[in-house]
Amino acid sequence: MTIALRDPQNSDVLVPAMVRPLRVILVRHGRPAIPLAIRTSHDGFRRYIDAYEEAGLDPASAPPEELLDLVRGLNEVHTSFSPRAQDSARTLMPEADVIADPLFAEAPLASPRIPLLKMKVPVWAVMARIMWHAGYHPEIEDYRRAKNRAGAAADILLQRAEENDGEAILVAHGYFNAMIGRVLRKRGFHRTGAHRVRHWNVVIYEQDIPGVTAPRPSRVARLRRKLRAVK
Repeated sequence: MTIALRDPQNSDVLVPAMVRPLRVILVRHGRPAIPLAIRTSHDGFRRYIDAYEEAGLDPASAPPEELLDLVRGLNEVHTSFSPRAQDSARTLMPEADVIADPLFAEAPLASPRIPLLKMKVPVWAVMARIMWHAGYHPEIEDYRRAKNRAGAAADILLQRAEENDGEAILVAHGYFNAMIGRVLRKRGFHRTGAHRVRHWNVVIYEQDIPGVTAPRPSRVARLRRKLRAVK
């Protein structure tokens, strides 16, 4: 679609300008190099959180072909400071500029103080996330601050998309990616895919502009069909 803008040098002259809908690609990191289903106590889960944050990418965790196809040709990727996210970004896009920013860190968790109970790590994580939303955030970022950070993260990604041929990609963390996604939905973007607890999960957000259809390269169309098939 072409719209007309008034020439600042001559208010009587209209000049054409192209409107490019923006696309933001949110990818969860690959599998980290740490056991994921051990059974532990609340104190063990507290130590596990620290170890998880320090873990890099498992060398055996490779991005799927459809994701490699999706990002082919993009020249920069955003990520957080965490080793697993940075390793994933470099593995997915080895030729691209990797831009790390602590703004994209995962929404934090704190281990619930429940004595005499041992559970698997994923169960502890679900419980900790529920309690975090309920207000349990000892010495960590609370939900309100994380929500504000997600808004700032969306701003950065949209700015970079505007400056980089309409696309931006973030390789970061599952829950915080979903928080960014909620911001984008409120700003009029539509979503392809779903935020799942799955490594290398990808969700695409595309801007809705009345009368404008975002150009969809074949790589995006193929991934859209793939994501619809697994719903």
